[in-house]
Amino acid sequence: MNAAVRIPFLSLEPGEDADAVRDAIDRVIVRGWFVLGPELERFEEAFAAEMGARHAVGVGNGTDALVLIFRALGIGPGDEVITTALSAAYTALAVALVGARPVFADIDPARYTLDPRAVEALIGPRTRAVLPVHLYGQPAAMQAFEHLSTKHHLALVEDCCQAHLSTAEGRPVGTIGIAGAFSFYPTKNLGALGDGGAVVTNDAALAGRLRRLRNGGQVDRYRHQEIGANSRLDEMQAAILAARLPRLKHWTERRRALANQYRVALSGSPVALPAECDAGHVYHLFVVRSRDRDALQRRLRAEGIETLVHYPIPISRQEAFAPFDPGPCPAAERACDEVVSLPLNPRMTPDDVAAVAAAVQKGQP
Repeated sequence: MNAAVRIPFLSLEPGEDADAVRDAIDRVIVRGWFVLGPELERFEEAFAAEMGARHAVGVGNGTDALVLIFRALGIGPGDEVITTALSAAYTALAVALVGARPVFADIDPARYTLDPRAVEALIGPRTRAVLPVHLYGQPAAMQAFEHLSTKHHLALVEDCCQAHLSTAEGRPVGTIGIAGAFSFYPTKNLGALGDGGAVVTNDAALAGRLRRLRNGGQVDRYRHQEIGANSRLDEMQAAILAARLPRLKHWTERRRALANQYRVALSGSPVALPAECDAGHVYHLFVVRSRDRDALQRRLRAEGIETLVHYPIPISRQEAFAPFDPGPCPAAERACDEVVSLPLNPRMTPDDVAAVAAAVQKGQP
């Protein structure tokens, strides 16, 4: 029988921020204003500043953030958006939800993010946008994507849902393209106690349209200028996120320190360590590779250590996307057969990391 869990993959209940979160919840309840109120305005302003952007627009979740960006850019039926085969399926679902066709390009096998060379080979007359994902907290090769988007007159949209505070060559992710989508799902580096998302942009006109679209296309109460969505970051989640935001830099530093400890402890081990291709990596996940992943996970489970796989199936091989006739993405497919995420979160101690690393090494030649 497996040992009891002693090092969980993640703990979601409030910890050092518990008092601040409780105060935020109580403040919203006492005020009695739950949607599109002062808490959201306060958080949007603070989040934009923290992410290095001029504007932030709170929405219902990270998927809606992408959907609303595409809608605001006029991307829809007949258009194509090139994106990665290695991510959560929601990245490509957002493309399909506006009626456009997701076109899957392969990954850079070291970086795990979208390969610019693979993208350029797929650009065609219907291509309207490129959607790189800053996967696992590692920024994509944004300088190359900027060049591609300018050369081919494409919108550059960033999926930053795993990359709060990440930078690409020193520039904040989400501010390099026309807009960036963030998720505040509870497991994220900055997580809510429920669903939530935001779009950041430096384009004032785009931000204004996003605010209209998230609220049913309204320009004034009961006056709908266009068909919009009902996707608003509520006051409770905005207040909780605002309470947690001041801790994000410290939590990010902790993630980086723990990742560095893993690198030292696992040096020379049979697992392949993640490449740090940019100092702006924020380690949403610490993902290693093993050719015998199942055995590794069994061994860690027996030691009471939880692991997860991000992701076991490329998006391009998901049944939902078969109608789009995706092409092969061999580097992404190989990664999905081998990747495994070790526990990494700001609550872990150096002893926890040492225990995980020892369990990874245990039984290896």
